[in-house]
Amino acid sequence: MESFYDYKKFAILYVDDEEKSLKYFARAFDEHFRIFTAPNAVEGLKLLEQHQDEIAVLMTDQRMPGEKGTWLLEKARQLRPRVIRILATAYADMDAAIAAVNTGAIYKYITKPWDPPQLETTLKRGLEFFIVQRERDQLLKQKISALHNLMIADRVVSLGLLAAGLSHHIRNSLVAVKTFLDLAPAKLREESVDLDSLRNPSFWKDYYQNVQGQIDRINGMLKDLYSASEASPTEFRDRVQLRRTFQSVLEQMQPAFSAKKVRVENRIPEDLPVLTANQRKIHRLFELLLRDELVSLPPGSVVQVEATARQGESTPEVDIRLADNGPGLPKEALRLIFDPFALRSDNPMEYGINLMAVYFIVHHHGGRIDAQSLDEKGTTFLITLPVDCDQPAKPQEQQQFLEKVLLNEKLWEKLMTAE
Repeated sequence: MESFYDYKKFAILYVDDEEKSLKYFARAFDEHFRIFTAPNAVEGLKLLEQHQDEIAVLMTDQRMPGEKGTWLLEKARQLRPRVIRILATAYADMDAAIAAVNTGAIYKYITKPWDPPQLETTLKRGLEFFIVQRERDQLLKQKISALHNLMIADRVVSLGLLAAGLSHHIRNSLVAVKTFLDLAPAKLREESVDLDSLRNPSFWKDYYQNVQGQIDRINGMLKDLYSASEASPTEFRDRVQLRRTFQSVLEQMQPAFSAKKVRVENRIPEDLPVLTANQRKIHRLFELLLRDELVSLPPGSVVQVEATARQGESTPEVDIRLADNGPGLPKEALRLIFDPFALRSDNPMEYGINLMAVYFIVHHHGGRIDAQSLDEKGTTFLITLPVDCDQPAKPQEQQQFLEKVLLNEKLWEKLMTAE
């Protein structure tokens, strides 16, 4: 009967201190399987480490000089839990075999001397189990990835709607506040007031200017958020040179970085592929990222920006890496870093709106963004963009998806309350 499995796709490692046993095993099964052999447990572990992506089945003798077979099986379980582990043992070693079975260290044990036809069947079943298990893991990974992408899409739709609502209602409220300040008596805005009628004129002037500045700042953030949440199919056709775009942003913000004594290094290569993207939004993406760095980093910090081109799964892509040597962020902060309502631990006055706008820009360019902080030392933003970004999400598809979401009250509630 023809088998559905390729038994030579993965290898079998056999470990035994008897040289004749190793030679006999290789000669008996080399025609059907890929074989690795080792004369002791330590050498077997080295082979497993060197070929861990190739080896599917580990079969080892129990009684060997030095480390025993059960030691190797336990090490293999820690290193590669999916490897099928088989213990070859004599009748005198049955206690060791039973203990290995009870602790879950092995898939099966066989007695020596082994019967070649029976052992061949056992090895085939072991390889089949490994292959099926691997295929199941890959399918599960793909399913999780698809669900993750769907959750991101759900989140983007809900946040886009939220951004539009926030921008409309909050900006209208701020207009009222601004109008009130503009109509306030001149003595609230001018320093040349009658000191008899106002005890501290400079306070009121500073107060007025500060409120006006905060209004402008909030309006700017909301404008960024609303603009970034939109995606037009006709706006992703600019020819964007990443190094020049980033350098333009850096020169614009250099006075602020110099004042804080923060150094920014542009390491993006000149020969990077030119992106088909939205020039204005890519420029804004860099500006918002650098603005976040400016707020969060202490004086004397360094920011490095690099980029490399590579072939993605279906299209050429560019990986952008923006890394700093600042204090870093804990895991909980990283999980919420693109959440606009998460307070910044480094600056409680800063909210995540800037980074949320960055998230939208990357998403609508068909890219991905992530943030990392190893051992809470320094923060690294990893952005992947397709070289040709002229394939954003279609507005009609987004509208249809939004209608489906709104028709499902439970799903809508889940989207709005998801952490």
